[in-house]
Amino acid sequence: MKYLKTVTLKNGKELLLRSCNENDAREVLDVFNTTHEETDYLLSYPNEKGFTLEDEAEFLKMMDKSENETEILAFFDGKLVGTAGISSVGQRLKVKHRAEFGISVLKDYWGLGIGYALTEAVIECAETAGCLQLELEVVADNSRAISLYKKFGFTEFGRNPRGFKNKAGEFQELVYMRFEL
Repeated sequence: MKYLKTVTLKNGKELLLRSCNENDAREVLDVFNTTHEETDYLLSYPNEKGFTLEDEAEFLKMMDKSENETEILAFFDGKLVGTAGISSVGQRLKVKHRAEFGISVLKDYWGLGIGYALTEAVIECAETAGCLQLELEVVADNSRAISLYKKFGFTEFGRNPRGFKNKAGEFQELVYMRFEL
C-alpha cells in the first residue's frame, strides 16, 4: 500500500511518512534492532528476529505491493526514526475485517509526536484498505503508549497478566486494545 505525507511535529520540524520498499531493508533492520534493545515493551529481543537482510527486503517488497497491509516509515532530518504497520489477521471471511497494529520509535525521538503521526497514518491506511477493526497488545505499564492509543479511541478489551516473560524472568501484563473504524 502506498503512502506519502509530511507532517509538522511539536518542535516545528517536519517528519516524512512514507510506505516502505525493499531498498529500506537495512535501515528498517537497524531501527528494529535498536528499538527492541532500548525498551522491554516490544514483543521480541533483537537477536530473536531471525530475518536476514534478504528476508527483510522481501517482506518490505510484499508490504509495498499489498492492498490491505502496510509498513509506514518515519524520517526525521533524513534519518529513519520509527516504523508502524498493519497486518491482516487473516483472509478468511470471519476475520478479514481485522488487522493487527504495531509501532516502534527510537527512544531519542520519543515525545516529539512521531508515535502520534505514525498512528494517524496507519489508521488512514486501514480505512483505505477497508479494515473495520485495528487490534494491538501493549504492556500494561507502558502508560505513554496506552495514553496515545486512547487519544485515538482505542479501547481495552482484555488483559493477560502473564503475557510476556522478560529476560529477567519477570512477567509483564499485556493489555489488549482495539479500535473500530
